Amino acid sequence: MEPFEHHTGIAAPLMQINIDTDAIIPSREMKSVSKKGLEDGLFAEWRYLSLTTRKENPEFVLNQDPYRSASLLLTGENFGCGSSREHAAWALYQWGIRVIVAPSFGSIFYNNCIQNGILPVVLGPEKIKELQTFVELNPAVNQLTVDLRATIISAGSNICYPFAIEPSDQQNLLQGLDAIGSTLKMMSSIEAFEENDIHRRPWVYL
Repeated sequence: MEPFEHHTGIAAPLMQINIDTDAIIPSREMKSVSKKGLEDGLFAEWRYLSLTTRKENPEFVLNQDPYRSASLLLTGENFGCGSSREHAAWALYQWGIRVIVAPSFGSIFYNNCIQNGILPVVLGPEKIKELQTFVELNPAVNQLTVDLRATIISAGSNICYPFAIEPSDQQNLLQGLDAIGSTLKMMSSIEAFEENDIHRRPWVYL
């Protein structure tokens, strides 16, 4: 997983509430267990006028320039609610989303983001609205910057908001570690435990 420390990019406003994982990537778009290609199915019901022909809906924000190049998403409360499908985080990452800013997240989706290199930022609705207003004045120029080490998100020279994140989640993102990577960091302790346990309970290993 690529380490995350700083990020600056275009932010797309998708201000609905209760956007669930089936809206993020419908089940019919999950055609394999591979992460590759999932970006094509991201928000498929909203992005396309026809799922068969893939004709784009020009009114959907990610089909509009410059939001096609968005790497941050501003959205409403309870983002990522619904089923636990990790494909939702995979599809967002494959599209290029690195930061999602919302008042709240589905708990499983939040953890899936952390495990897949996406930073979920929790901010109050009024702060997100201020960021949205700033962005929409000139989306290509008025980009947002996130500093994970300092835990702040900023817009221009006048808007700077701190956000909270669990220290373990922060460190995993900073170091680019998923659950397996975090476990492998403790390999020496694991091996020492196993060696000691073989001497303490040899019958278990027969």
